[in-house]
Amino acid sequence: MVTLPDPWPAPCPDRPIEATVALPGSKSLTNRFLVLAALAQETSRLRTPLRSRDTLLMARALQALGAQVRDARSETAVAERALGASSETGSDWVVEPRPLRGDTHIDCGLAGTVMRFLPPVAALADGPVHFDGDEVARLRPMAAGLAALSELGVSVHDHGTPTLPFTVLGRGRVAGGRVVLDASASSQFVSALLLVGARFDEGIEIVHDGPPLPSLPHIAMTVSVLRQCGVEVEDSHADRWSVAPGGIHALDVEVEPDLSNAAAFLAAAMVTGGRVSVPGWPDHTTQAGDAIRDIFDAMGGEVSLAREGLTLSGPEQPSGLDVDLHDVGELTPVVAAVAALADSPSRLRGIAHLRGHETDRLAALAEQIGALGGQVQIEDDGLRINPRPLHGGTVSSYADHRMAMSAAVLGLAVPGVYVHDIATTAKTLPDFPGMWRQMLQGNQR
Repeated sequence: MVTLPDPWPAPCPDRPIEATVALPGSKSLTNRFLVLAALAQETSRLRTPLRSRDTLLMARALQALGAQVRDARSETAVAERALGASSETGSDWVVEPRPLRGDTHIDCGLAGTVMRFLPPVAALADGPVHFDGDEVARLRPMAAGLAALSELGVSVHDHGTPTLPFTVLGRGRVAGGRVVLDASASSQFVSALLLVGARFDEGIEIVHDGPPLPSLPHIAMTVSVLRQCGVEVEDSHADRWSVAPGGIHALDVEVEPDLSNAAAFLAAAMVTGGRVSVPGWPDHTTQAGDAIRDIFDAMGGEVSLAREGLTLSGPEQPSGLDVDLHDVGELTPVVAAVAALADSPSRLRGIAHLRGHETDRLAALAEQIGALGGQVQIEDDGLRINPRPLHGGTVSSYADHRMAMSAAVLGLAVPGVYVHDIATTAKTLPDFPGMWRQMLQGNQR
């Protein structure tokens, strides 16, 4: 394992970037496929899955609940490897479902998909399942998910606060039925119930009652992967979903490249006036990250999607924009970095829910860009960014992979930027610093 300097000196090239960057699989898809494979009737195979901290935490958590997740070539269980190990990077994962067991502990790290997707799964286990994670993870909203389980008759001990740590008292089955919740803090609460609903005796009907849901494309992704598994899902009415009880078919699926992680690399073309290509960009996808194409087009980039992949040619200087990022909030940090380098002000709207992510991303972006001389005003539902000449300085990653990537983007155009804890990018991209370095060298990875 390469030891990274801390703070990490963000590279600042002296010429436009020209590179092809091949990205590993989608974290959102990998973790959804893992959950369904563990609940399926037969053995599944995930081809080109992402191997990052979040997905390894999910694989190990499912193993703690009884499933077997192993590397296809070596037949070695993921739990036998050190977390974050890069061996067998190109190997598929084989997932063998087994009866779900309790009396176990789940380490969520800082993975929202683990802490939110697995409590309903744990309700089907045959004993208590204890959940905890990183210290910062104990601040992330969990109330809606835990309240929904309680409404469905599942006992949860949350130690007086609806956050990590908590214990789900599994009894081997859940009756299911109708549940009403306010999922405005995270669409993951809806996805969590959808993923396991077919295993409930009566299936499940989910009704969202509250402010508009964020990140709706992620729920659409969940519905899509459920249908790939033969699960009957009804989603024709706004804020209402139902899953019929029944079996979950095994998967044999190739995981698409992670389009949200692609945003930082495409941003490199935007801020240096260069050209970056991402092979394997899907023609049709449920990934929210696909929206980066339209966003960077609106900021002056030239985007081309062909059979080989997506290519973005950057402008001489990006333009500011006024955009609603409510459904694609994960793109906000990188978009904000490009906006801070634009030729006119920007307004990023619909992202109040980002206050409850790995960090308060609105406050973090204002602080990060401000530390380099920029001006960011926090509004009720987003940010107003007024570009100013930026200077070097040392910024925090806030233990947030997206914030670390946004700082790296700023460093491409601002000499002397240093980033504390760049290694936090391993949450969703195992070797971001190495890929970043190779991109600047114009090499395909």
